[in-house]
Amino acid sequence: MFSLLLGLVCYGALGSGQPASGQTDDGKRYICRAVPLSGDASCPVTLLPELSAGGQEEELRNTVMQLRETILQQKETISKQVGTINELTTKLSLCAAATDGRRYDKGGTWLGKEKQNTMGDVPRDPNDTVESLGKTMQGLKDRLENLEQQQMRANVSGASFPSELRDLLQRRLGELEKQLLKKVSSLEEEKSMLTNATAAYRLKTESALNALVERISELEKGGGDFKSPEQFKLSLPQRTNYLYGRITKTLPEMYAFTLCMWIKSSASPGIGTPFSYGVPGQANEIVLIEWGNNPIELLINDKVAQLPLEVRDGRWHHICVSWTTRDGQWEAYQNGGKLGSGDNLAAWHPIKSGGVIILGQEQDVVGGRFDAGQAFVGELSQVNIWDRVLKPVEIQSMANCSSYLPGNVVSWLASNVEVFGRGAFKRPLEVCQERLPNA
Repeated sequence: MFSLLLGLVCYGALGSGQPASGQTDDGKRYICRAVPLSGDASCPVTLLPELSAGGQEEELRNTVMQLRETILQQKETISKQVGTINELTTKLSLCAAATDGRRYDKGGTWLGKEKQNTMGDVPRDPNDTVESLGKTMQGLKDRLENLEQQQMRANVSGASFPSELRDLLQRRLGELEKQLLKKVSSLEEEKSMLTNATAAYRLKTESALNALVERISELEKGGGDFKSPEQFKLSLPQRTNYLYGRITKTLPEMYAFTLCMWIKSSASPGIGTPFSYGVPGQANEIVLIEWGNNPIELLINDKVAQLPLEVRDGRWHHICVSWTTRDGQWEAYQNGGKLGSGDNLAAWHPIKSGGVIILGQEQDVVGGRFDAGQAFVGELSQVNIWDRVLKPVEIQSMANCSSYLPGNVVSWLASNVEVFGRGAFKRPLEVCQERLPNA
């Protein structure tokens, strides 16, 4: 053993490549080998004192054992970190697969997922999904803390934790955290969309149910006196300021409308005011009036347009007037045919909401102060209002009795019309064919 050490020392002295003192460098390099103690004395190496062979072997054995233990600890630590990195990489891939696996239709509606998400079995409920992802994230952070503690223990014991491995693990964890936050945000958006869709569907369902209940109530109220709730007429036989009908519903804000009705009158001069709608601050928001020897007039916000309608022959006539705020365009129909049109009638003025509809009287204030000289004398039926301009074919089909189209804003129902004044009545209406001009 001593000979081996002597040879290594000699190799270090001669193999360093530096020429000995007083010698020239001849470009050659030499290698020393072990020689016995009684060998060649030309090796310029000072011999070390001989040590005890048993003590040296014991020291070398301890050193080897310490190095082996350190290497095993580092190998075990690296193996654990590699396994952890592989597991985190797999989790990250599964997160991406869970996100890409969701299927949506063209409108963005969630249709399901093609693969089952194995990362903690993410539930369908967005709230449960967010909670599950949070637990998974916390678990990963706990594992990282455990790894850092293992690193500290390894440093204390002399085994160094690879810095590259630690940086890689932190980058992986940061990427995973970003993916999870993105997924949480996506789930929150999906939850909001589902909530809005559910609320809209609930409102639509409630609206349909309310309309159905209202219709049933109207049928129950109006079915006893008439064949159907709309088959009745309002009769105002005298020109007074106390006979009139009032529609219980009001109008919403509108930018266009169509007003249709069946009307019968032989009053002279002028039939009076079959329809008026007043709002606070403007009693003449919508008025249909014929007074004196003037033609029938349509008033919008107190602006006037004369209509080419003639209904003072004591027979039933179907009339419609339509208007739109765009350029104040209007049209007038009688018995299904278009008789006139014009524009610049209260252009760009929206019809105001929250007013009162009176049949048979002209309002000087909202809901009252009637003038007997402007009262309607005759019969009215099927007064309907839409918040749009009807097509000519729709108007013609109602006028020739091909169909009946109730108004979507105000519909003619017995329960919607109140009668005021002694002598005013709601009576059964003749069948539609009997109301035609050639009947």
